[in-house]
Amino acid sequence: MALIVQKYGGTSVGSPERIKNVVRRVAKYNALGHQIIVVVSAMSGETNRLIGLAKEMQAQPDPRELDMVVSTGEQVTVGLVSMGLMQEGLKAKSYTGAQVKIITDSAFTKARILSIDEQNIRADLANGYVVVVAGFQGIDKEGNITTLGRGGSDTTGVAIAAALHADECQIYTDVDGVYTTDPRVVPEARRLKTITFEEMLEMASLGSKVLQIRAVEFAGKYKVKLRVLSSFEEEGDGTLITFEEDEKMEQAIISGIAFNRDEAKITVRGVPDKPGIAYQILGPISEANVDVDMIIQNVGVDGSTDFSFTVHRNEFDKAMDILKNQVQNHIGARNVVGDNKTAKVSVVGVGMRSHVGIASKMFRTLAEEGINIQMISTSEIKISVVIDEKYLELAVRVLHKAFDLDLDQEPA
Repeated sequence: MALIVQKYGGTSVGSPERIKNVVRRVAKYNALGHQIIVVVSAMSGETNRLIGLAKEMQAQPDPRELDMVVSTGEQVTVGLVSMGLMQEGLKAKSYTGAQVKIITDSAFTKARILSIDEQNIRADLANGYVVVVAGFQGIDKEGNITTLGRGGSDTTGVAIAAALHADECQIYTDVDGVYTTDPRVVPEARRLKTITFEEMLEMASLGSKVLQIRAVEFAGKYKVKLRVLSSFEEEGDGTLITFEEDEKMEQAIISGIAFNRDEAKITVRGVPDKPGIAYQILGPISEANVDVDMIIQNVGVDGSTDFSFTVHRNEFDKAMDILKNQVQNHIGARNVVGDNKTAKVSVVGVGMRSHVGIASKMFRTLAEEGINIQMISTSEIKISVVIDEKYLELAVRVLHKAFDLDLDQEPA
């Protein structure tokens, strides 16, 4: 008998019929003798509807009151799921985040979990209940309702699994696992049977939308076994996210190709080549809450250099405005140029640690297609390049093929 946390996203509980599908799946696991905790999101579209209502009352909704409003979405779902389980003859009990006592900090709309009081849940499980918990929400030390920000239900599921030392945390979504790349771009993309936490963290941070990065970080920190499964398919093992690098990692040097269309590149030209200049450029950008991704500073020539970095495309105009109006004259730069039609492509794999030649193979493959590399950044298990957006899908396809990701490398 195992203790399993199952998290279902908004599309999985988007209608009474879909909730009944969730109930049937939970009942099947329960019949096998497992103890089940179900964590659910609001029904798909509901959180956006509630935010819309809040904005009709207040153009910039007060964060505390906004959390009060949007947290009701999950409260509806937990009640409906519990009713469905009772209808199937199971004992079930629903909890809001506050009732569990998921204690968070007081950063409304993007709170972080500090602790979980699991006593009530343990008592209910011991008494044969299926426990249904509202994802995405908690309570601060003053008793205010808080929400955890985007993907918060994933984080709730992982946090509860960590607190109760669950055997597995299953994340049910509208895809049946983690793929070598986006199947909509590369139809030959394969579902991975396993992937390491390090690789999944890189994939999530690089734009793979399967799992929220905070949830992956949490799971890695507390050694929670994660499995991604489809809520629309009855069978299938999904993808297990694991700590162990097993033998097959020796063959599969690269696990996946991640990409992000939302990159914009900015270059500050003719910057004085002296200590502290990077801070003078990026300090004002950071103060404006603009996240910087890749950074390159060229070797100085004749006392000046060029300084390039990338930001999210949505923040391109804000960053350009800051640089032109606050930074350029202040530091004596020649000019500021930008390109908001760039994209980032990355190859990810723990096998890189023990294999040479990955970078050269990647660069050669792109060169053969006439794709110019504008920026390069590397870590121990990934290589990222910035390229012109129009070449993005071609780059992903040729790299996927070059690293044999279309071939089944895993033991059956």
